[in-house]
Amino acid sequence: MSTPDPVRIGNSEREAAVRALGEHFAEGRLDPDEYEERAAAAYAARTSEDLTPLFKDLPRSEPGTAVAVPPPAQYPAVAFPTAAYPTPSARRDPDAPYGREPVTGVPYSDRHKVVAGVLQLVLPLGIGRFYTGHTGIAVAQLLLSFIGIGLLWAFIDGIVILAGRPVDQYGRPLRP
Repeated sequence: MSTPDPVRIGNSEREAAVRALGEHFAEGRLDPDEYEERAAAAYAARTSEDLTPLFKDLPRSEPGTAVAVPPPAQYPAVAFPTAAYPTPSARRDPDAPYGREPVTGVPYSDRHKVVAGVLQLVLPLGIGRFYTGHTGIAVAQLLLSFIGIGLLWAFIDGIVILAGRPVDQYGRPLRP
């Protein structure tokens, strides 16, 4: 009488064997080196007969079986209704973390247009230009504010920032 052909096992059976070995390790039946050897052998196993020697000297959890393999999980076809619109994480663009300008497609700056304009109007010393990163213009407005012309220039610049399409020091448009 011939022996039946060995049955190939899958990843779930290998994982179950390693979990069972982990339980034996946690209960003190295996030392760390022996656990590592047996776990490596369990991951390398191809048939159920390859797993049997790993548990030969260990107490069995169920009579007649070397490893208690849990049944495969049954998942519903659709657990939740699918969204009609893409989620924000699906639309996330790593090159444009703040979005893109709709007209040109250029990524938005991390700075806000309204903040820059209001800073320019409330503190007409070039503060809004410091905020956007245009330090050259900001220093010129600051120095010219001592003779008065810089105050007028900064105020008009604030209005232009709020009404126009300003950019930061890298040429990216400011966020609305």
